[in-house]
Amino acid sequence: MAAPAHAAPAPAGARAVPTGFADLPGWAADDHAAAFRAFLETCRAVAAETPALRPALAAAPELRAICAEALSLPPGLDGASARRFFETRFVPYRIEPVEGRGFLTGYFEPEVEGALTRSEAFGAPVYARPADLVTLQPGEPRPEGLDPVLAAARRAGDGTLSPFPVRSDILAGALAGQGLEQLYLRDEPEVFIVQVQGSARVRLPDGRVVRLTYAGRNGHPYTSIGRLLISEGRIAAGDMSLEHLMGWLRANPGEARRVMEANRSYVFFERQDESDPTRGPIGGAGVPLTPGRSIAVDRTIWPYGLPVHLETSIDTLDPEIGRIARLMVAQDTGSAILGPARADYFWGSGAEAGRRAGLTRHALAFTVLWPDALRARQ
Repeated sequence: MAAPAHAAPAPAGARAVPTGFADLPGWAADDHAAAFRAFLETCRAVAAETPALRPALAAAPELRAICAEALSLPPGLDGASARRFFETRFVPYRIEPVEGRGFLTGYFEPEVEGALTRSEAFGAPVYARPADLVTLQPGEPRPEGLDPVLAAARRAGDGTLSPFPVRSDILAGALAGQGLEQLYLRDEPEVFIVQVQGSARVRLPDGRVVRLTYAGRNGHPYTSIGRLLISEGRIAAGDMSLEHLMGWLRANPGEARRVMEANRSYVFFERQDESDPTRGPIGGAGVPLTPGRSIAVDRTIWPYGLPVHLETSIDTLDPEIGRIARLMVAQDTGSAILGPARADYFWGSGAEAGRRAGLTRHALAFTVLWPDALRARQ
């Protein structure tokens, strides 16, 4: 297939191979109206110039123009019309890593119990974003002496930057006395899992439910403690899941701290006392996530709002799910989501979504729908 006038860029370490919509597994049977609704969430943010929670690669003017066009259409676009919209405004490119394959994981919004005041039952604090934390944008020059891998830093009163405390420092009390405690969860493993997922719904003792929304991180690189436990022979690779990980951390409190501290990254949250329970958590793009339609991508490679077709097989997960072959929208990012054909699939909220997310670790065919501004409108 010949490349169109506005061809997708080939990311470093990968090829961008033009393909056809008819060659995308599951394309004809997909719910394009559902994908279009998710796409509109990002388009509304683009139109309103809503700042992203985690800035990503800027959307190309062609993608912004397509977003504006999508917002001008009558509400409630049906499946056939939504499919035609995508097919007449984008060209699919399969992103093929030069080495290895694409990879899919899953994440979710935990639902946990907590309290606004510390108690014996709830003693692990969730911290708000510190005032002296500065997020460094991708590609932004770093001051001399500051490690270039850092994504954030601490700004002193004179404006100088230094590394922000790592997880071990924070657990030892580096942020104590600043009034940053948003609420308290059962234990540090619970806080850790909420940080990995990037959001949570917290049920308080009086029955109220509040939400934790990502507000930043300390900027240190993310380390997978699941991989660490596998490498140490603590959990077999085939048995690794969120349930097994939490079980190990709680069954081995003497070692859990050391293992969690191996991940120097630390995430901060904003507490939302009022939020629409029918809407998903806010992702990196600053818009609510849609279960089964939102993915997290590498924000240094792909812009938010980009439609992405995923195709894989999850036969071990659930018989009614089977293979995943559907159109998604890039609306989030994560410290562990690195690479041109890497995606994290948002399963939704609660225990069942968590079960599915914990089992999602599969090879992936990653196809971006790249804007083709010069393609004829039909």
